[in-house]
Amino acid sequence: MARKLLSSMNLPSSTTNIFSARSLHSAKDVLCKTELELMELLDIPMPVLASTLARIYECVCPPYRSVLSLWVERSTKEVSGGHLATGLQELDHALCGGVPFGLITEIVGAAGVGKSQMCLMVSVLTAMPRVFGGLDGSVIYIDAEHKFSPGRMMEIAQHKFPDIFSDREMLQKLALRVLILHPTSVSDLMESLKQLEKAIIERSAKLIVIDSVAALLQSEFGRDRIFERQELLGQQASVLKFLAEAFRIPVIVTNQVRMKPDNQGVGHTSATSSHDGHNFGASVEFGQGGLEQHLTAALGTKWAHSVNVRLILESSVSGQYFIKIAKSPMSPPVAFPYRITKGGLELAVESKVSFHAKKEEYEYY
Repeated sequence: MARKLLSSMNLPSSTTNIFSARSLHSAKDVLCKTELELMELLDIPMPVLASTLARIYECVCPPYRSVLSLWVERSTKEVSGGHLATGLQELDHALCGGVPFGLITEIVGAAGVGKSQMCLMVSVLTAMPRVFGGLDGSVIYIDAEHKFSPGRMMEIAQHKFPDIFSDREMLQKLALRVLILHPTSVSDLMESLKQLEKAIIERSAKLIVIDSVAALLQSEFGRDRIFERQELLGQQASVLKFLAEAFRIPVIVTNQVRMKPDNQGVGHTSATSSHDGHNFGASVEFGQGGLEQHLTAALGTKWAHSVNVRLILESSVSGQYFIKIAKSPMSPPVAFPYRITKGGLELAVESKVSFHAKKEEYEYY
């Protein structure tokens, strides 16, 4: 809440202009100074300063609320639209409408399973006009891996919604609404996150995407700097949670996988099998000497606890792709077979498969 902008607090415009002229843009900028320092810096009467500070305190330190008031407010917001549909009907149904507003949704998977393509799909859905089922808003797409493909996004839009994006004008409107950031370092990414509040307000953003949240951290902070990495992850999660909750928008992040060594020997498989024979594990034999490796989500437990919804994209031993709801406050653990097409991800069949996740399958390292 300390990062909340003064411009969003309904302060008199004259007062806001004075604060802005002195480089005081957020509550944190103001509250880190004493009243004497503020008087000297702003040169305004004490009564005006006192009333302004009172309003800032009220905004960043809201009073206690009853569970009933929170429940009524949340119910009202859910009715007016609390989810962003993914376009995968059965998955949306299992998620009670799609990717939830106000929460962080993580998409985990190895390279090539369609994580980025799913992000492109929901970006198109966000930018589409409401009359066609979209959110009619902008998308802030943070491309940490520098692999965003404008052509692929256009292809998905044209093949998934041929009636809407049949002409060049609609494609141009779509392209104008997806705003791309290319951070080159962890510090650059953190600075971008801190500036997002202003961008969300100015550009009417309805979705934040980070693809991927692990890319820069893993390249700059090795296992010998794990404590620094965890501290930065905590800061990133804090900013993202604030933005999701304050603006009631979905935040989608992709996460990579890494190998977790196991001492169980060659020939053992930790794949979790469903009642109909589908395997949902992600274990592969690696190296020599009987050392087996399991694919696990990257980044560690601090990040794992920051995620509200987790979707896992993976392939079975037979080569079939599955999308699994591995963590959700409102959905059971189910999996859906899918395929990757010109229109993005499509469910292979209108069916779902139940599975029982082993604890170690979702451990974070």
